Amino acid sequence: MTRYLYLVVFSICSSLGLTFSVNAQIEKIDPPFWWIDMPVEQVQIQLYGSNLGLHRAVIDYPGVELVKQIAVDSPNYLFVYLNISSAAPAGTIPIRLSHESTTLTLDFELKPREDRTNKNQGFDASDVIYLMMPDRFANGNLDNDTIEGMLESADRTNPERRQGGDLAGVAKHLDYLDDLGMTAIWFTPIIENDMKPEYGAYHGYAATDLYKVDRRYGSNAEYKALIDAAHERDMRVIMDMIHNHIGDQHWWMRDLPTQGWVHNIDEYMQTNYQGSIVADPYSSDYDMQKLVDGWFVPEMPDLNQDEPLLTDYLIINTLWWIEYSGVDGIRMDTYLYPDKEYMAEWVEAVLTAYPDFNIVGEAWAVNPPAAAYWQYDLPGQGDGYDSKLPSITDFPWSFAVRDGMAEEFGWENGLMKVYYMLGQDHLYTDAMKNVIFLDNHDMSRVYEHVNKDEATFKMAITLLLTQRGIPQVYYGTEFMFGHEYRGGDDEAWRQTLPGGWPDDSRNIFSEEGRTKSENDAFDYIRTLSKWRKTAIAIHEGSMKHFIPENDTYVYFRLHEQQTVMVLVNTSDEEKTLDAARFQEVLGNFTTAENVVTNAGKELGSTLVLLPKEASVWELKAEL
Repeated sequence: MTRYLYLVVFSICSSLGLTFSVNAQIEKIDPPFWWIDMPVEQVQIQLYGSNLGLHRAVIDYPGVELVKQIAVDSPNYLFVYLNISSAAPAGTIPIRLSHESTTLTLDFELKPREDRTNKNQGFDASDVIYLMMPDRFANGNLDNDTIEGMLESADRTNPERRQGGDLAGVAKHLDYLDDLGMTAIWFTPIIENDMKPEYGAYHGYAATDLYKVDRRYGSNAEYKALIDAAHERDMRVIMDMIHNHIGDQHWWMRDLPTQGWVHNIDEYMQTNYQGSIVADPYSSDYDMQKLVDGWFVPEMPDLNQDEPLLTDYLIINTLWWIEYSGVDGIRMDTYLYPDKEYMAEWVEAVLTAYPDFNIVGEAWAVNPPAAAYWQYDLPGQGDGYDSKLPSITDFPWSFAVRDGMAEEFGWENGLMKVYYMLGQDHLYTDAMKNVIFLDNHDMSRVYEHVNKDEATFKMAITLLLTQRGIPQVYYGTEFMFGHEYRGGDDEAWRQTLPGGWPDDSRNIFSEEGRTKSENDAFDYIRTLSKWRKTAIAIHEGSMKHFIPENDTYVYFRLHEQQTVMVLVNTSDEEKTLDAARFQEVLGNFTTAENVVTNAGKELGSTLVLLPKEASVWELKAEL
């Protein structure tokens, strides 16, 4: 695949201090700069300004070649394509634009690349991801709660509005996250969402500027500094992106470059939300079009990935953020909704440029076949599609564990849901790359889902941190957050953390500010997560499980350097199991050590499982 880079520059009549020689002014340059020695060569510059499409560009800079230039439907855009070779030096590229007797000169900066050490590292099954909504985590800078000229300010009286959490609040609590045992942080989108207050865009999924951190969170420089600080703690950062849609207040919507930039701009059509139909061999064209071309909600115009100029923009935007910020991975929102061929092209472009990177796509599917369709190089794909995508969000695993833990436990439900679901892992190219989770920002809290039963909650956490895949912990889960904390609907599971705001009555970030139950949950997750950091059997090992019987479930994680045994008993009674059933794994192991309590025990003819407990054991053999 030919490597290319489309550098997108938007010029709108306003003032950022960048001026043309005839007093024309530039509002935006997207991206605002680029770098030399990038792993891509071809560059597209998109200019916007009054009748700028009538102008033609001339460039004279060593190592840079003007390839072509294109005018579009709107007379205010001009697309200029350049090749930037490896011989191009750092400096300023003068771009001269002429129309009749008018000549404009734009200076565009090429910077030297930074040292890539500890940047763009990817993430994998050795990590535990902490998912947070920055607006709801902690407010470290009260001065950015209200920004002059932006449409919404923080309102702590209304959970459907912004609460004021920001990047400074996250930076203040990096030590807390490190202590909890988290090795990666996934923020819901930090990109500008300057939407009308009644919409409630605190979640970040209605972008209005794809190159700016929302100023109510902080600045681009603060985001970069936060990632650097995380890297210093050997923590990774995952950026949330959306290529399916934008917010209706995005400046594009005032003057679209082409008529096809957004789907159904003249007559609104809403998506059917049925992402599984993409893998359905019997799906209708009608249903498919409604999924891909329909708007997610009326406030989110659906982007048309069949428009080459737009897809070029989205790819370069991605590469710019990766290079600028040093971020280690991307979580792509609504992965099943955009054009699937574009999504494969995007993944390939990113991973070609950054081979150590990782991407997880939000694949909200109800069963493994529908989810597995979206993982890379899937064998036996009926339509020949290869998504190139390394990781998917494993909703089937989540649903199986949540529902299995919440139901009456028996042969055809409960633990068998988990067993049956894992039995379909052969459908995935690599299930170890799946991101597994118990709850997230779009789901009810797991503690609430298991009827606020602390023992069942711990059992679910144990499965999360010991089964195959890349575990993700949703912020507040470490305190067993339930719906009683605040709000309703989405806001019921998007609470603020007490202690993250100066006027909070208690500080849940400290042991003293937590209840006994909250400390117990926190300590349990912390202990397992910290142990997990060095548990190679969990990171790389295979899995062997035995059919659940009599409300018990036994499985092992196997690696030549480590063997881990997990015993699950969902009953209110103690259970004794015949160890002979598990001898193919137990073999010559003579003792076991509980990784949570550090208690040891002899391995004999039976295994004793305490009531309503999942325990994790490292097996030891006599030397």
